[in-house]
Amino acid sequence: MTTGVRRRMGVEERRQQLIGVALELFSRRSPDEVSIDEIASAAGISRPLVYHYFPGKLSLYEAALKRASDDLAGRFLEPQDGPLGARLLRVMRRFFDFVEEHGPGFSALMRGGPAVPADGPRSRDAMSRTNALIDGVRQAAYDQILAHLRIEDPPARLELVIRSWISLAESTALIWLDGRRIPRQELEAQLVHDFAALTAVSAAYDEEMADLLRTMLKDEPTDGPFTDLVGRLVSLGAQSAP
Repeated sequence: MTTGVRRRMGVEERRQQLIGVALELFSRRSPDEVSIDEIASAAGISRPLVYHYFPGKLSLYEAALKRASDDLAGRFLEPQDGPLGARLLRVMRRFFDFVEEHGPGFSALMRGGPAVPADGPRSRDAMSRTNALIDGVRQAAYDQILAHLRIEDPPARLELVIRSWISLAESTALIWLDGRRIPRQELEAQLVHDFAALTAVSAAYDEEMADLLRTMLKDEPTDGPFTDLVGRLVSLGAQSAP
């Protein structure tokens, strides 16, 4: 973060600097709690100069939100090589890296942003733009999972599984941020297990999903997360047997 040093910057360079400063502050506290004065001080410029580049806090917040949403969507990018379980685990690690680095900002992003920005009552257009950014992250994650499954035209049950899993990852991360009472690595593995479990439940009702599950498990190594889940379930079944 730049502090106390003034130098001439181009318009776009200055805008990007202010967005970066805002993101840094939003990663520590809710955007509602961060003032324009704090952003200006951290950037080493005056309050009026901030308003020269952004009409108000809401516009700066939305620009920061756009950068954060692009970053978060990029965390789901993963080379399509190797077992699916290992790929999903790497994605979840990067996802939780973002959650841990940008806790308050992530919460604001997923909950629709500040309820009442410092600049005044929030407009419906602003809410719509925020929701569009969130939906863009979810769609990017959805598209990436489909690409990993090598499926272009997903059946309804598969779409339900993937979108339900994405929602589960979001809610899990938000709950984890509130106290962090469960080790992060356990949640990363659990979410990968959740994807396999959701697919397995759907496979019990649909042969197409059953074929997909068989494909997922066929290439899974003995030390992979999907195999780990199967082993845990078999162990539970054995313990409950009379």
